[in-house]
Amino acid sequence: MRLRSLNLNLDLNLTLIKEEPMRTSKEQFAFRKTRTRTKVRGSALRPRLCVYRGHKNIYAQIIDDDKGVTLIAASTLSSELKGTLKLGDTVDAAKAVGALIAKKAQEKGIKKVVYDRGGYQYHGRIKAFAESAREAGLEF
Repeated sequence: MRLRSLNLNLDLNLTLIKEEPMRTSKEQFAFRKTRTRTKVRGSALRPRLCVYRGHKNIYAQIIDDDKGVTLIAASTLSSELKGTLKLGDTVDAAKAVGALIAKKAQEKGIKKVVYDRGGYQYHGRIKAFAESAREAGLEF
């Protein structure tokens, strides 16, 4: 339960406490995502590597925020990975997508990116994706 105190400048100098409902998990995630996105911005020289972790798949994009254009995209549903993976929601699948997007980025001449984890904790599939992209040659 979050509490907010309201100081009223009265003769009695009373402090009232107003209860606010707790944030739901969706609201907490949206807050973390917004906080991350205000600090991370991609440009033409250093585009943003954005990752989305779904329940069944993992998706990644390299975005130029100045133009508002997606430069490169990869996911476990990509034609390059579709037949090679049993499941799209594993750490191994995240590593494969990280290596694939790094390979596509190098083909387009992109070496440095800004990593946007999108409000997710740097753990599990998000960490495996990032480490795989780094090993394949992306700098962030």
